[in-house]
This record gives sequence, structure tokens and C-alpha cells, in this order.
Amino acid sequence: MKFKKVKVIIFLMVIVISAGLTLLYFCNNKLAKIDYNSKAICVMDADKNKIIFEKNANEKLKIASLTKLMTVLVAIEKNLDWEEISPVDVESYKNMVASNASMVGFYGRERVKVKDLLYGTMLASGGEAAMSLAIKSSGSLENFVIDMNEKAKELGLKETNFSNPVGMDEENNYSTARDMALLLNEAIKNEEFKKIFTAKNYTTTETLDHPNGINIESTVLKEISDEDKTDFKILGGKSGTTKEAGLCWATLSKKGEKNYIIVVIGAPLDELRNPTMLQKEDTIKILEKI
Repeated sequence: MKFKKVKVIIFLMVIVISAGLTLLYFCNNKLAKIDYNSKAICVMDADKNKIIFEKNANEKLKIASLTKLMTVLVAIEKNLDWEEISPVDVESYKNMVASNASMVGFYGRERVKVKDLLYGTMLASGGEAAMSLAIKSSGSLENFVIDMNEKAKELGLKETNFSNPVGMDEENNYSTARDMALLLNEAIKNEEFKKIFTAKNYTTTETLDHPNGINIESTVLKEISDEDKTDFKILGGKSGTTKEAGLCWATLSKKGEKNYIIVVIGAPLDELRNPTMLQKEDTIKILEKI
């Protein structure tokens, strides 16, 4: 009798596993037929922590401002007081202006709060915010980069290395689509991170330089119109763009009852000042077919 029960249990387990593998194959097959613009892609079922589609996902590439996903996560885990005044670092401000980096719009020494730096780094992809946040968190840029790489090791991101908290094109600042998906999958388990990541807009603290604060929008969510939405919703995202990295997006989306992480890296960039939206095109193609 017991032997029969064991056989039944094993039989049911085989059916469940087979069904799961069939569904995974079917999803992979649909996504594999799409003509993509991006060099590398990783799609993850965030509910099951399972990768369901990859394209060159283990190729080491420049990741531009996707770097700031780690910047914000590491800073949050420092347990800083979000209401504390944390002036914008002057040298960082000057360096970001000279580098023509994306900015929130803060000035050097502007008396913003830690939360302004966090939201400014994520939503506006502000270089001056990311650099100032790094210094506030770890005392120096060098120490913060060490903390970033230690966190990468902790998360098992074996093909990732950081050399700056902004995502500037440097030889030793790289990752893969798979590692970025794994990073985001872990990061959104932190409620504070997820709150920032999924915010559509945010108004910074009033200061002498900006009496009404600065209204900033998510560089991803502001690009999503009602026409783009069918039966899915992009909940949050981080963009990244440099000449070497191309166009990059890391997004969290919901379709039906499922949550998906989609990372696309290296979509072609023709003009930095007026880029195409090929990374968005790839993301939406995936969500439509998934």
C-alpha cells in the first residue's frame, strides 16, 4: 500500500516537473523568434526567481547607468537617515558637468537631503547625486566602490565589476545581462529600494537654490505611454546610455498575475543627444510575447 502511494507521488511530481519544463520551453521558443536590437538580454520570472530567456546574457558589457542599481542598493543598506541634510559634493558636481553626465540639476554644496540623492540617482540618473551619495555612504568614492564590489560578490554576480558609482565608460566597470537581472531581482526584495525604483516622479526638498524643489521623473516610466500598454504594466525601471554601452534598460513589469524582470543591454545608439528607443522596443516586444 505504501509502495503504491510512493509511486503515485513520484508520478505526480514527474507530471508537475514536465509541465513546468514544457511551459519554459514554450516561452523560450516564443521569445527566441523575436528579432532583437539589443546585444544582450535576460528575462526572469521574478516570482519564481527563474530565468526564462537569455540572449548573450553572460557576455561582459558596459552597462552605463544600470550601475546605479547597485549604487542605490548599497547606499540604502548603509541605513542612513533619509531626512539628513547631505550637501552635494562640489568636486563631484564639477566632474559630472565636465563629463557631460546626466544630472538631477543640483548645484555644488546645495543642501539637499539623503532621500533627494537616492531618488535623484535612480529616477533622474543624476551623476552628481550618485557621486554625492557614494561619498555620504562610505566616506569616499574609493571606499564605496569597494562596497559595491563586495555586494556583487555577496549576490554571486561573478561576471560583474564596478570602478565608479555612476556607470561611466571605464575598462573595469562592466557586467552582464544575467548579473543585472539577478541584482535587480534581489534588490526589489528591499522595500525601500522597490519604493524608489517604482516611483514615477519625485519632488526634491526645497532649498535656497531651488525654492520649489526639482520635479524629477523616472527616465523609463516617462517613456511609457498608454499606447504601449496592452495587457501588461511596466512598474519601474532604470535606464542607461553611453556611447560604449549603447541603450540599456532594466525593468520590473507585471503581466497577468506574474512579475517579470527584463534587462536589455547594448541596443544601437546613433546619436547621444537624440537617441532612438530601441531598448524600449525590445522590452515591449518581450512583454507582448511572454
